[in-house]
Amino acid sequence: MDGEGSIDDEGSFDAFVAARTGALLRSAYLLTGDQQLAEDLVQSALVKASLRWGRIVAKGHPEPYVRTVLYREHVSWWRRRKVAEVLAAELPEPRRPAAPDFVDVLAESDRVRAALLQLPPRQRAVLVLRYFEDRPEGEVAEMLGCSVGTVRSHNARGLSRLRRVVPEMLAAEESPR
Repeated sequence: MDGEGSIDDEGSFDAFVAARTGALLRSAYLLTGDQQLAEDLVQSALVKASLRWGRIVAKGHPEPYVRTVLYREHVSWWRRRKVAEVLAAELPEPRRPAAPDFVDVLAESDRVRAALLQLPPRQRAVLVLRYFEDRPEGEVAEMLGCSVGTVRSHNARGLSRLRRVVPEMLAAEESPR
């Protein structure tokens, strides 16, 4: 590292990456809706955190800092990209068949992902942080760099939109094909 970290810090960074990458990837996947983008987002956040790892570790538990970097990096990505997301009716590549025990879990996961992808990125980030990450409004506001009132309005609008989307998905699932 550039004089800021020590060998011990590098070891703690490696241990952190080994222990928490899976959880960071799950959050990033919920934010992006795409496995490759999620991996890129986590990698970008970890690179930024590695540059300041010595200071991060000195302040205490590093995960909140790394997650803040992850969410802010996601916000900066969607601010730069003004490409509309389009959901395909069917996946472009067939998935490998899952074990029977996990079919319901995968189907539910796909429904949640599809519903989240219908939200604007800011609302999606607020809902992921509030309900998937179980973060308080103040912490979400700080992580996203906005006010608590903005978090509350994005939360209310996002939940309202999900309530409209989910019944449609359930009705389509129950109808005979």
